[in-house]
Amino acid sequence: MITTSGGASRQTAGALRLIEARTDSPTSVNVSGYLVTLQPHCPFLQPSTARGMTGWTVYEITPGTHRYAIEAELFYAGVQAAEWIRPVMARPYGALACENLVLVGQCADAGHRELLDWPHWALKNLYGPVGVMFGKFAKGAAEVGRAGHSIPLAPFSFLPVRTAVRPLDPKFLTGTPDLAAAVAGYVDDGRDVFEHIPCEWKAVREWASSLARPSKR
Repeated sequence: MITTSGGASRQTAGALRLIEARTDSPTSVNVSGYLVTLQPHCPFLQPSTARGMTGWTVYEITPGTHRYAIEAELFYAGVQAAEWIRPVMARPYGALACENLVLVGQCADAGHRELLDWPHWALKNLYGPVGVMFGKFAKGAAEVGRAGHSIPLAPFSFLPVRTAVRPLDPKFLTGTPDLAAAVAGYVDDGRDVFEHIPCEWKAVREWASSLARPSKR
């Protein structure tokens, strides 16, 4: 069951099966070696892992599940992670909080990159204004950092969910200037991010599709 910020709860539909509940050392995916290669690209990673503030939750796609249902479950898992991070942000070392949602398994009608796309787009627009950032890494997909350097290929697909870094994160959002401005001036006043949008995935996806996408993705 996943609870939204407004308190409404929703049973998961079974598109994703929980392989490992939140842990800082998952056994179903090889995290440790990958994190070592990422440290030069993220100055917050080492202090976050050292303080046990980087968590991993692993989900497996249920065989035969349609893309739309997987997108919905990824979205709700992202909501759950964001709502866990929000109260942590104001605590000591809250800037180091990072939750990672790992996706394994195969979908017959979409690859992982496509499956992550719409949940990621909706989540970062919903939560950026309250200071929660979402990333997106598909297994084996080439990614380039803000400085133009290649980021090591991810050995698995995942959505990182973390506290926004006000001086840095707007620079990652140059293709979406309104969102960049919202992140730069974020205030988490405890608002329900679903106050003006129904929390059902169909409505959220329609809302997200109405937003101007960046010219380069």
